[in-house]
Amino acid sequence: MSDISKTGINRRRFLQGSAASAGTAALFSAIGASFPGGAFAQTAGPETTKAILGFIALTDASPLIVAKEKGLFAKHGMADVEVVKQSSWGTTRDNLVLGSAGSGIDGAHILTPMPYLMSAGKITQGGPVPMQILARLNLDGQGISIANAFADLKVGLDAGVLRESFAKAKAAGKTSKVAVTFPGGTHDLWMRYWLAAAGIDPNTDVETIVVPPPQMVANLKVNTMDAFCVGEPWNEQMVGQKIGFSALTTGELWNNHPEKSLAMRADWVAAHPNSAKALTMAVLEAQQWCDKAENKKELAEIVGKRAWFNVPAKDIVKRLSGEYDYGNARPVVENSPHIMKFWRDNASYPFKSHDLWFLTEDQRWGYLPADADTKALVEAVNREDIWRAAAKDLGVAQAEIPTSTSRGVETFFDGKSFDPANPSAYLESLSIKRVA
Repeated sequence: MSDISKTGINRRRFLQGSAASAGTAALFSAIGASFPGGAFAQTAGPETTKAILGFIALTDASPLIVAKEKGLFAKHGMADVEVVKQSSWGTTRDNLVLGSAGSGIDGAHILTPMPYLMSAGKITQGGPVPMQILARLNLDGQGISIANAFADLKVGLDAGVLRESFAKAKAAGKTSKVAVTFPGGTHDLWMRYWLAAAGIDPNTDVETIVVPPPQMVANLKVNTMDAFCVGEPWNEQMVGQKIGFSALTTGELWNNHPEKSLAMRADWVAAHPNSAKALTMAVLEAQQWCDKAENKKELAEIVGKRAWFNVPAKDIVKRLSGEYDYGNARPVVENSPHIMKFWRDNASYPFKSHDLWFLTEDQRWGYLPADADTKALVEAVNREDIWRAAAKDLGVAQAEIPTSTSRGVETFFDGKSFDPANPSAYLESLSIKRVA
């Protein structure tokens, strides 16, 4: 994985003079233009009935697919929404850069850090592409899986049992490979956190490679990598094919962790504020449907269709319902607390504190510079105000609407804690990192 330059996003350059500052200025301008005084046009309908949304074949894309299949976009005035499959997160980014005006897409089911990296101009050519997050799509539900070659080590939550094997491979001139889905994305950060917590440096002790989610199982089968981190249904399918085993589900690293988001180009939101709210309402209603136990079987059948995942429903439904077969002769877990959540536990609400953790981790590994003004980025990209307006119009119970934009201090499996009021203290507590 290539290094990311550590030059340039200090506060002055980011907010005033650099190309990235232009992106942030555009973001703040879009916010003000979309919602002057924080108000929506109460009587006006959507400015457009159309939006093109990208998705990747991952179970956490379900709310977008269900909103389309169940007519929820149309119900909320967005009858011409298209939900279009993307082959990789790189393709998603490229199509967002183009926008629908350039035969690309307006928004997407996306790894939560990506809208930030795009808005900061770190993963886009030609400067920043301002993005905004309208909702979180899910909590938990990702996994780290291991090749059968390591079956005897009984790899689980503690990655330390791999340290000696990785060191021997490196000494023999064959560095072990771990696969993630996008540099600086959620799966990259889960893999890095897991390894680093066990004293394995993901920058020097292994080689981190990028593989699109739908290609993970096939690549493990032909020994392209030793481990991967990806969302479902690919971990479940891998176990079913007996070509590897699951070491852990990511909820074991951080219970109820945030994962994917619904993000839109900021200029689209600025031009269509009521449409943005309508889209969000449809997705929130779909999330409520997806989270009901009685709908899991139908949900697996819907997303498994050829038009969506092209995966048998049997490879989706078990983990979707909380049944986890890790493989490698481990007992099957029934009613896992780490089941993918779409609505419960405030899964849909985009906490600003969670976005700040992702940005802090991207600083940890050099995807963002140490002096990046992460709080300013969060204020520009995170549109929890749209979520709140959508929830209100949808009639969401007050008890299901968070009273704060912060979920507070978060604690991880290794005992480390992240206080969103003091991200620097969290960074200082971590022994393996690139940031000084």
